[in-house]
Amino acid sequence: MDVERKRRMFELLVRMGFKDIEVGYPSASDADFSFVRMLIENDEIPDDVTISVFTPARLELIDRTFQAIEGADRAMVHLCHATACLWRDVVFGMSTDEVQAMAVRSAEHIARKASSAKGADLRFEYSPETFNVTEPDFVLQVSNTVTALWDASCDRPVTLNLPSTVETDSPNVYADQIEWMHRNLDRRDAVILSVHPHNDRGTAVASAELAVMAGADRIEGTLFGNGERTGNVCLATLALNLFSQGIDPQLDFSDIDEIRRTVEFANRLPTSPRHPYAGDLVYTAFSGTHQDAIAKGLAAIERQALAADIAWSEVPWDVPYLPLDPKDVGRAYESVVRVNSQSGKSGVAHLLMSAYGLDLPRGLRVEYAKRVQRVADDRGSELTSRDLRAIFTEEYLDFAQSALLLKDFRVIREESTTHVEALVVVGNGAEVRLSGTGADTAAAYVDALLDAGFICELLELTEHTVGETLGNGFAAYALLSLNGESWYGAGLAADRDAARLNAVTSAVCRALAS
Repeated sequence: MDVERKRRMFELLVRMGFKDIEVGYPSASDADFSFVRMLIENDEIPDDVTISVFTPARLELIDRTFQAIEGADRAMVHLCHATACLWRDVVFGMSTDEVQAMAVRSAEHIARKASSAKGADLRFEYSPETFNVTEPDFVLQVSNTVTALWDASCDRPVTLNLPSTVETDSPNVYADQIEWMHRNLDRRDAVILSVHPHNDRGTAVASAELAVMAGADRIEGTLFGNGERTGNVCLATLALNLFSQGIDPQLDFSDIDEIRRTVEFANRLPTSPRHPYAGDLVYTAFSGTHQDAIAKGLAAIERQALAADIAWSEVPWDVPYLPLDPKDVGRAYESVVRVNSQSGKSGVAHLLMSAYGLDLPRGLRVEYAKRVQRVADDRGSELTSRDLRAIFTEEYLDFAQSALLLKDFRVIREESTTHVEALVVVGNGAEVRLSGTGADTAAAYVDALLDAGFICELLELTEHTVGETLGNGFAAYALLSLNGESWYGAGLAADRDAARLNAVTSAVCRALAS
């Protein structure tokens, strides 16, 4: 990262509520050194945030690290070196005694440098890198030595960070190692026991969660698991795992897409569309059975909210396939259900309802979903809500060139019956005036159609209001029996009666077009 990318990332972490933020490795990078100086000199570190700077166990690099944090009101100096046998033999060419002596020299040097930094609140962190593949007795010995040199106390605790630098075992093994350290450390009440899982085996999140159960107090990680090789543990996943169980992580993920955009800008790496909680597809169902369950779950929450006269957000979240409410992280319900050739009636109907407010009756949902699936199969791609509306319009609403066109009508209501007079255009272009009587406008219109030779029976009529997206009017759905078969039709209009008559006309036209 350059300085601007680091600044954007730091500002994001502060807004989200992080209080310990490792801001760089200033002894190894001029960009990191400049960034730390900029934060301090421009007074950009909030009073409740502690920056941390990383240093290896080399005295001249420790000196450079202290130069970077000069003038900081508070900071944590993070000393790190490998302790495992392979690193001792191959990288350092040192014995265990020599590695311990290196740790002692570095810890003492850090303590001396800190004592000369007058007025600054400096804390210490020690990481025996490769902890998870180091002999337990040796790593315990080195850790106790360092915390003693730094005079760890309840008032000034030392952070002891135990990395699984390269993940080599299942999460339960790492948790056992953490528990053993937790039970055997000197000055345990003066040590903040931290874990730093990597994701080489794909189990960093599980390792971190089990480590906390085993006694860890703190977790180091990154947003969306960025880091060396397969990355560090993902703090977003950890936090939202807690959130999904009703535990407040005290971090703000209310706009996860903006968080993701900032992280992608800073790291210049994309986030997988399947990344937990943050990916484009993680709140999305394509499968028909999943869509059906989600739609029913959302409907159940709506019913509970209406029954209790409370907002949706106050109803306990319990929806199949969605571990948390997408709106809690800034996502919309419109993206929950996506339509392709595998989608069923519930998913198709849910998307049409959420995008346009069209609440199809069950039989029409089945029929319409089959039409949508055929289109999706032919295209070989996902369909948008706009595609669904176009398919619905073509199939049920657009009959300008059909065998029956309703031009005008008049409704006369009496105490127990309704009369409809209508002007229609039939297939040969002739205008025909019709008149009929029935229990409502739809039934009266069906009766009137006998005058034009259309013998049909009204089996079902449903209707509802529609919102601004469709003109603030009415939608009606009619099921007719015609020529020995049943046909659905739909109508949209500003007027309820017009919507009903349009729905009947639609059903007749579809029957004749077959």
